Amino acid sequence: MTRKETFMIAYGFVTFFLMFAALYAIFIYAPEEKTMGITQKIFYLHVSSAFIAFLGFFITFIGSIFYLYKKEPGFDILAACSAEIGVLFCSIVLITGPLWAKPIWNVWWTWDPRLTTTLVLWFVYIAYLMLRAATAENKRANISAVLGIIGFVNVPITFLAARLFRTIHPVVITSSSINISSAMKHTLVLTLGAFCLFFFFLLLSRMRLEGSKIKLAELTDMLEDLFEEKCVVLN
Repeated sequence: MTRKETFMIAYGFVTFFLMFAALYAIFIYAPEEKTMGITQKIFYLHVSSAFIAFLGFFITFIGSIFYLYKKEPGFDILAACSAEIGVLFCSIVLITGPLWAKPIWNVWWTWDPRLTTTLVLWFVYIAYLMLRAATAENKRANISAVLGIIGFVNVPITFLAARLFRTIHPVVITSSSINISSAMKHTLVLTLGAFCLFFFFLLLSRMRLEGSKIKLAELTDMLEDLFEEKCVVLN
């Protein structure tokens, strides 16, 4: 077993432990909010998923810039893999949001600026992934990098939407704007930390898989070339 494999196994165990600890903190340790009741516990998953989605899109943004600057395939792989995970967590945000909103706002969805910009953000990066799938391999990285940079413009807009526009969405989730206990704050920090570890575990695993696919494709091409050469010799 290589050092990388040993590291990934150890990292996976630590991530699993923290994720389990976060779930315990959410459902057992953290008290129920007086007004929203048990529904408020969605808050920990919703906020953490939003943070990870922004982090994923930020890494896509940085990876895209470095790819255009250095033209190294590794940065393109980093950007693409991070975008995939960012879309996953952004989808969780869009699912947990309505589940939290229905009992509190009495509607599943409202065209609130924060919600609308989050939906637009999700569509932007879905388009990014579709573009990668539909574009020829020789052009894919360059075009994707451009969209990865432009698409990130919507991330700060989404983050600041509650400040820039009139909205029913909370502006900042802190103890000064929402009355949360110390146990709630501890749970939020733990959940954020666990989600961050989980994100990087997924990112490293996805990049290793993509690297293996590239090596397999190169090996296949070499075998095909060798087979063609032998066929020519035999003929």
